[in-house]
Amino acid sequence: MPLLLEIITPEAKACSQEVDTIALPTVTGEIGILPGHIPLITLLAPGEATITRKGKQTYWAIDKGFAHVSNDTVTLLTEAAAPADAIDLSAVTEAQTRAEKALELARRHDKDPVEIEQLETIIRFAIVQKLAKRRRRN
Repeated sequence: MPLLLEIITPEAKACSQEVDTIALPTVTGEIGILPGHIPLITLLAPGEATITRKGKQTYWAIDKGFAHVSNDTVTLLTEAAAPADAIDLSAVTEAQTRAEKALELARRHDKDPVEIEQLETIIRFAIVQKLAKRRRRN
């Protein structure tokens, strides 16, 4: 009996598929979810999720958020998510550089804290994507 995995970001449902297992980065360490897992709500940490389906592993870069496990359904509510094989390192590096420059200016000019938090999120997720992609280049 498989798990239903749903990855939801503020923009869209990034993933909805049946999987065999999933390993998630949480604020207290990595956890593994198998079919029949007890109900759970936990805080996600930025990092890499490992998804196993039919013996094949795929990897997703995910940002902070929440994971909800119930009745063999795993729902990830996250700020951002991207499959590692779809990450374009040059585009991510460019976005990170632009966000770092904008953040520097925003901090110097006492900009809105919400704007600063959004820029920090962009930078954090860029770093997570770069790490996930580099780990999977082999």
